[in-house]
Amino acid sequence: MLSLLVTMLERIGIIIAVAFILTRFRFFRGMLHHDQLTWKQKCFAMLFFGFFGIIGTYFGVAFDTDKLYFNSVNWELASDEAIANSRVIGIVIAGLLGGMKVGLGAGIIAGFHRVTLGGFTAVSCSTATIISGLLAGALHRSGKDLTLIRAFAIGALAETMQMGMILIISKPFEKALALVEMIGLPMIIANGIGTALFMLIIRSVVSEEEKASAIQAQKTLRIADQTLRYLKQGMTEKSAQAVCDILYKEIHPAAVAITDRTYILAHVGVASDHHKTGQPLQTHLTEQVIADGELIIAEKHAIHCKHSDCPLYAGIVAPLKQSGKTIGTLKLYYQSEKEITHVTKQLLSGLSSLLSNQLEIAEAEHALNLAKEAEIKALQAQISPHFLFNSLNVIISLVRVNPDEARHLLTSLAKFLRQNLDGTTAQLVSLEQELLHVKAYLEIEKARFVDKLQIVYDIDENVLHGKIPPLTLQPLVENAIKHGIKNMLENSLVTIRFKDEGNYIVLSVTDNGVGMSEDVLQVVGKKQLPSASGTGMGIYNVNRRMEMTFGREAGLRFTSIPGEGTTVACKLPKKKVNR
Repeated sequence: MLSLLVTMLERIGIIIAVAFILTRFRFFRGMLHHDQLTWKQKCFAMLFFGFFGIIGTYFGVAFDTDKLYFNSVNWELASDEAIANSRVIGIVIAGLLGGMKVGLGAGIIAGFHRVTLGGFTAVSCSTATIISGLLAGALHRSGKDLTLIRAFAIGALAETMQMGMILIISKPFEKALALVEMIGLPMIIANGIGTALFMLIIRSVVSEEEKASAIQAQKTLRIADQTLRYLKQGMTEKSAQAVCDILYKEIHPAAVAITDRTYILAHVGVASDHHKTGQPLQTHLTEQVIADGELIIAEKHAIHCKHSDCPLYAGIVAPLKQSGKTIGTLKLYYQSEKEITHVTKQLLSGLSSLLSNQLEIAEAEHALNLAKEAEIKALQAQISPHFLFNSLNVIISLVRVNPDEARHLLTSLAKFLRQNLDGTTAQLVSLEQELLHVKAYLEIEKARFVDKLQIVYDIDENVLHGKIPPLTLQPLVENAIKHGIKNMLENSLVTIRFKDEGNYIVLSVTDNGVGMSEDVLQVVGKKQLPSASGTGMGIYNVNRRMEMTFGREAGLRFTSIPGEGTTVACKLPKKKVNR
């Protein structure tokens, strides 16, 4: 009896190894995590566990009741033979995890197979197999939460019931009794242990997944919490550097990098000697992700770094998106492609979505702030003391000496203030309205400059019906006067152009003033540049509003030569302007 128990435990060890492999299958994991299975899942589970029960039968040992001899199970049994087996383990697990229908189906499959082998216990064992499936199915609700002791008890109970069925059904009774006395206790103990071990494996799988999910979720939340305050600033070199430092510390790749569509914004880790902030993109892999908008995994030969001795041997690159468009990439590099696991891929995919969402939120918050600031700026422009007092002083000085000019300037001032008032509520105005607003403003400024200021209008009349945000052009013209030509004593010139260039309308304001230094030219329009005469919000605000309305391609572009003047232009797509 002891030798049979040892043999059964050895065979069950093989069954448990198969069970461990089973836990790697997706359908099996679905059974662990879903209370209700689809019919397709149930049918597959019946077949699988039925086959598992058949394996348990063949891994058993045949016992000849006449010769009291154990042997391997063959395709058929003699009339005096029975099987000491672990079939019940698969059937019980099927019922515990899948319910009564799955337990019954698996029991029928394994039970029918047992009948085909023959032997004097064929009917009793097959019947017991089916009942075992029903019995375990009745305990389905507690199947995933069973303690090891209860699992042992259910497996042992199912096998005890089988021994009872052998005594009741199998004939002659003397052979049945001798069989039960010989194999009963070893099978009850072995199958109880086998069922408990199977449930232990299941519990370890569930625990492993829950632990991995918890760690992943904790890491993702920690990264989200740390990166959000930086990404609120938008995707700049400073924010990208901070995010890369965080990801490098949390994920531990060989290197991590963030780029926009053209330049490296930050690179931390290996190869930072030539993957430097501010440099153009170094790999074709990054360019491909930007073009396709899809995550890519690549070995060294596919990275195609422009530096021949680059130590980056494997990389995974994910797109960063705003409004459905790829605006840059998030990249993790490793020493070997083997380090890039499915978990790594899922993590980077999730991180790219997380960072993209954070950028979207930051953009939305920034847009809201800009809208509020634009409204405040427009309201302030209506009652700007500096501009209003200067204008009134000019008009007062002309009332007696040139009353007609004074009336003309009052009319221009009224038009200017009215347009400012309308601009606080309108979302879009025509280019013609915007031009009239600028002309009203310039009529007043020309009176202040007397003969120093000359204005040239180069306007394509066919573009005047296009729509742009209100109060867009006037800040550009004001900037040219206040900062470009303010110290010129004569021959100051401001040129305003509206040009039709096929699919685009190009607006530009040019002055022949002092120009800008290279340092100022790099940041003008991208951030506020406070000065003695203003907050620097005007140009910055215009640039952001144009990008938000028409896309990044419509942002302000500055060209300047110190001592010779400055041009600020924006390129507007007709399909968006003429809506």
